[in-house]
Amino acid sequence: MTSTLVKETVGPPSTGPATRARRSRRRARLGAVLFAFPALLLLGALVVYPVLFSVGRSFFDASGTRFVGADNYTEMFRDPATLKAVRNTAIWVVVAPTLLTGLGLVLAVLVEKVRWATAFKLLLFMPMAVSFLAAGIIFRLAYDEDPSKGVLNAAVVSVHDAFKDTSAYPTARARDGHGLTASPDGSYRTSGRVSPGTSVDFGMVGIAPADVPADARSAYPAAQRTAAADEVGGVVYLDFTPGGGGKQGVVDRKENGLPGMRVEAVDAHGSTAASTTTAADGSYRFSDLKSGTYTVKLPASNFAQPYQGVSWLGPALVTPAIIGAYLWIWTGFAMVLIGAGLAALPRDALEAARIDGANEWQIFRRITVPLLAPVLTVVFVTLVINVMKVFDLVYIIAPGPVQEDATVLATQMWLVSFGGGNNQGLGSALGVLLLLLVIPAMAFNVRRFRRSQR
Repeated sequence: MTSTLVKETVGPPSTGPATRARRSRRRARLGAVLFAFPALLLLGALVVYPVLFSVGRSFFDASGTRFVGADNYTEMFRDPATLKAVRNTAIWVVVAPTLLTGLGLVLAVLVEKVRWATAFKLLLFMPMAVSFLAAGIIFRLAYDEDPSKGVLNAAVVSVHDAFKDTSAYPTARARDGHGLTASPDGSYRTSGRVSPGTSVDFGMVGIAPADVPADARSAYPAAQRTAAADEVGGVVYLDFTPGGGGKQGVVDRKENGLPGMRVEAVDAHGSTAASTTTAADGSYRFSDLKSGTYTVKLPASNFAQPYQGVSWLGPALVTPAIIGAYLWIWTGFAMVLIGAGLAALPRDALEAARIDGANEWQIFRRITVPLLAPVLTVVFVTLVINVMKVFDLVYIIAPGPVQEDATVLATQMWLVSFGGGNNQGLGSALGVLLLLLVIPAMAFNVRRFRRSQR
């Protein structure tokens, strides 16, 4: 009996439910670690190691051999180019996410009322499929200052020219040494003063025969006419004989007048006493002039250069222009996310407000926007993180001469490190600064995601 009790006491260890549960949890954790190990390995190699290396590299000089401590960080905030990059980044962070969130909200609300809502959303979301490189090239061409290449300036010039006439003779100039004087303002006038009864001819050059208006007529007959006693007259003509020949400063038989040229008679006090426009043969006449002397003048407006549009990629507008390209790409993204949040709103609250007599603007402002606040916050913070890292658009769209005016922290980091600066110590310090600026926004987003999961 004693041996039996001893055998029962030293039997196999207990394998109850608690032990099996612990073993199951250990196997599950081990399996999770094994499955996550490749991802963790890649994360360490592609994210953690570069971050740690950049932090360490930021404390060394350009060659990476001499420890300089915080010198790169102090130099970073003394460099005017870096300060401009910080300023431009701040403009991006304030302007781009705000505009995108607002546009996305407005479009998401309006799309609900459109019959072909799905097609409209697809159309707005399509730029997301275009790489930043391709989008940058597209907008670099669209912003070209030459109206024959840049579509935006072509539209601006077309609208401008529809309301304001342009000069037909931007390249014209008076022939030297024939009684005409060029003024600093670009106009031409007679060297001396003339009295009524005098004829004054203006021989112009610098105009290609093909650029002469099609309705131009020979100036020779009009040049033979004698001015009346109370008038000053003459012709404005192209002082060039096709095929050669002719005499400079004299209206020849084959030389055409320049129609549409504005001519003014200026009195002794400098005031315009009379003005007219040349006819098809280039002739002009000032009749019923008072006695006295006058200066005959071709105003500078006759020779004004054609309107070339807006310098979109100049120093003043390059940053707003690039932000415009960014809006084109990301508006669809913001609209789709906000539209998903809008679709989840309780419809009974909206219908109750309509029953109570609220109009659509009141519903939008007092119900829709407050209920969408969490979604709007996530979209805004996500875009803030994204614009802090913007590089492709700035580097591609901004021309070389204004690259410094458009630079942001990401492009400045690349330029300092690899784009000619060859100072990877300072470039690493800029990378650390960019990381420190992004971390708060990322932490805020992570906290909101966890809160929403609870």
